[in-house]
Amino acid sequence: MDGKELTACQIDRPGPRERRYEAILDAAEALFIEQGYDRTSLAEIVRRSGGSLATLYELFGNKQGLLHAIAVRWCGETMAERADRGAGAGRSKVDTLMDYVRSECETWRSPRAIALMRMLVSESLRDRDFALQTYRDLHLPFIAELADLFAGWARTGEAAIDDPEATAHLFLSTISGDMMLSRLFGVEDGILDEQQIRWRLQPFFDHFRIG
Repeated sequence: MDGKELTACQIDRPGPRERRYEAILDAAEALFIEQGYDRTSLAEIVRRSGGSLATLYELFGNKQGLLHAIAVRWCGETMAERADRGAGAGRSKVDTLMDYVRSECETWRSPRAIALMRMLVSESLRDRDFALQTYRDLHLPFIAELADLFAGWARTGEAAIDDPEATAHLFLSTISGDMMLSRLFGVEDGILDEQQIRWRLQPFFDHFRIG
């Protein structure tokens, strides 16, 4: 991947530079969704956002870097929203995990999320380096968040989890695997309701003694 490497933990850019950074991302995301990633030129993005091509190249490297930065921003927004929703004491472990379920369902109901995922998949098929970076910066932080949660429950004896990372992968694949595929293929009724997902997760809860 030729674009500048961007991680899920972006450093804040205060003042005009931060505003320019966000303006370019907003313009790029809107144009990518409106007319497609391949049909959007960097010149069009600059015309809509203001600034210059030199600034765009300095901040993002190229169009791939822009797409990746848009995806990282979206991922960060999703994780922050989930953290806000899950705040509060006295909640059961099942309730905590169901927050992840609701977040995933909201993601796959979102036209914005579907459009971005289709672009990421398409570009990943063309560029293995881009694919690996996208996997590292979008998927692995989610797995790490879940693994930390499971590891904490295991340490306190609240769940019988011997491998938190593998458990995180299992949980995520159980709740989102076919939902993601159906929505990427345009199957409108591919999202399960909460009762269906609870049924799927019951063996998971029982096996790891999550109550």
